[in-house]
Amino acid sequence: MTLPSEKVTAGIAGSLHRGRCQVFINRKLGELNLKVVYYGPSLSGKTTNLEYIHANIDPKLRSELVSLKTHGDRTLFFDFLQLELGRIRGLKPKFNLYTVPGQVIYTASRKLVLEGADGVVFVADSQADRLRDNSDLMGSLATHLSNMGHRVTDYPIVLQCNKQDLPDALPPENLRSRLRQDDMPCLGSVATEGVGVFETLKMIINLVVGRIF
Repeated sequence: MTLPSEKVTAGIAGSLHRGRCQVFINRKLGELNLKVVYYGPSLSGKTTNLEYIHANIDPKLRSELVSLKTHGDRTLFFDFLQLELGRIRGLKPKFNLYTVPGQVIYTASRKLVLEGADGVVFVADSQADRLRDNSDLMGSLATHLSNMGHRVTDYPIVLQCNKQDLPDALPPENLRSRLRQDDMPCLGSVATEGVGVFETLKMIINLVVGRIF
């Protein structure tokens, strides 16, 4: 991945504040901790994204994938994966990737996992009959961000329009327009095949890093 890199002033430990977000830095260890949350309706492909990343990246650069699931193999609270990729401004970044449960009943869990996030990947199900579900979760995201002091329009968010291989899938630009997010960066994906997965990850990392520095 191509990421910005330059020197940060020395110190022991601390945090950077940019655009009302707080990023924690352990200067003694030279580590920069960033949190990215994969958000979206149930069965849209959030966990599939993390599973593909986990399976296709050097094991020395990532943690094990931790998943808390229901008996139906659906995310109960979150999935978690930590990556170490390159260096940013002289610091070793640790990207902490989380998913949230998409089911309506887990609103509190989504809010809790989203707390402290530096960026969001909204994984939309591109099937036409899931438009309402996508819209509801986009509204939920906007509400949670507002409660955290952010707005969708000025927060690092990438819209991943997943399941583009299905016959009734809406094109990414069409789906973005229907969700009334015309300025949000978006791309199509087929997460089960890895199409667009790393492109999405690179896009959100660059947005987060660009906002911080």
